[in-house]
Amino acid sequence: MPSTLGSASVSKGSLWAGRIISGVVVLFMIFDGVGKVIKLPPVIMATVRLGFPESTIVGMGAALLTSTALYVIPPTSVLGAILLTGYLGGATAANVRVGSGPFNTCFPIILGVLAWLGLYFRDIRLHALIPLRI
Repeated sequence: MPSTLGSASVSKGSLWAGRIISGVVVLFMIFDGVGKVIKLPPVIMATVRLGFPESTIVGMGAALLTSTALYVIPPTSVLGAILLTGYLGGATAANVRVGSGPFNTCFPIILGVLAWLGLYFRDIRLHALIPLRI
C-alpha cells in the first residue's frame, strides 16, 4: 500500500525506489553498527584511527543501531533520519579532522543524502517540506 497523507500518496514506483535506496543505507548502517557493538578488529582500528577512544565504540554502535531502527519504523522514520544525519555529520567531521581522502570524507555525506532521498520517495509528507521541482 502506498504511503499516504490524507488523500495524497506516493506512486508505487516512488515507494519502491525509496525502499531500495533506504535499504542500501540501512544495510550499511547495520553492518557498521554491529561491527562496532561486537568489536570487529577492522572496525575498531578504523574508528580509533579517526581519533575516537576504543572505550566509546560500543556506545557509538548502539547509537547507530538505535537511530537506524528509528529510521526503518515508519512513524519514527523522520526522527531516525535526523539522528542518522547527526551521526553521519560527525563521521564527516572526523574524516576532515584527520585528513582522510576524498572518498572517506564524502562517503558519509552521500549516505546522508541517500537516507533523506529514500525517505523523500517513501513519505509524501516530506514533499511539502522539500518541494523539489524536477
